[in-house]
Amino acid sequence: METLRIQILNPKVMGLIRELEKLELIKVIKETNQPTQKLSDKSIGKLQVEIANDMQEYVRKSRNEWG
Repeated sequence: METLRIQILNPKVMGLIRELEKLELIKVIKETNQPTQKLSDKSIGKLQVEIANDMQEYVRKSRNEWG
C-alpha cells in the first residue's frame, strides 16, 4: 500500500474522491495542520530548578578548566 499527499486545486474533485472512497478503492486520511511546537516549549519545566542550576554550574566549571 502506498500513501500519497495531494493538493486539491478544484473543489469539484472532492466528489470524485468521495466516489472512489465509496468504491473502497482509496481511503481518505485527514491531516491536521496544527502548528508544530518548538522543542524549547516542550521541555520548559521538565528539570527541577536545582538540577538545572547544578548543570549550569558544572558547565561553567568545565569551560573554565579548558580556558
